[in-house]
Amino acid sequence: MNYTNSSVGSGSRTGRRAFEFGRTYVVRPKGKHQATIIWLHGLGDNGSSWSQLLESLPLPNIKWICPTAPTRPVALLGGFPCAAWFDVGELSEDCPDDFEGLDSSAAHIANLLSTEPADIKLGIGGFSMGAATALYSATCFALGKYGNGNPYPVNLMTIIGLSGWLPGARNVRNKIQGSHEAARRAASLPIFLCHGLCDEVVPHKYGERSNHALSLAGFQNLAFKSYDGLGHYTVPKEMDEVCNWLNARLGL
Repeated sequence: MNYTNSSVGSGSRTGRRAFEFGRTYVVRPKGKHQATIIWLHGLGDNGSSWSQLLESLPLPNIKWICPTAPTRPVALLGGFPCAAWFDVGELSEDCPDDFEGLDSSAAHIANLLSTEPADIKLGIGGFSMGAATALYSATCFALGKYGNGNPYPVNLMTIIGLSGWLPGARNVRNKIQGSHEAARRAASLPIFLCHGLCDEVVPHKYGERSNHALSLAGFQNLAFKSYDGLGHYTVPKEMDEVCNWLNARLGL
């Protein structure tokens, strides 16, 4: 399944090139379909590898949708083309965020969820850059709009971020606290963050800072879990806790 226009639904008005999204992999529920979760891979990966892991989880009532990011030049890699949800340079407070790329990917994800049945609970999860995109989607949901001002169309029920960070963290609090409705949505959205203390790719401090920024912005249903000895990868204990979180928060 290919989606050929990355700016569908994002309302991009610039002349920048629209990147083509890769293949989307779907893991069908083995039991009664109660929830659909988009799962987003990390930089340079694809949806296939995560779909195989997710299929093995004891969550029979969840449908997993694992899209593949567009291949685009990535500043962090010296402009080398790579599968990436958005462009990223160094991870720092001063590095500008690629909000056009983030909006494009967030819109692609929302479009995938928007075709699900009305009674199905919806969520977004991801690893590393995928986690960053999931957290950006959480802020779009709370604000009711993408960064470019176009309306965000999906009602999210949960967010999971493994080894990631929050793009645009500096401005999230002011944006959300400026709207009663945004503050209400932020307070209602369960977010589960996990991060390894030995992560050398996205250091643990970025997970801590993201958790702090989300908490200050009013995301009250927030959990942050640290793992001793864990680098930039996942382990069964972490995925077990993801399963427990989803069962509890989605009532599966």
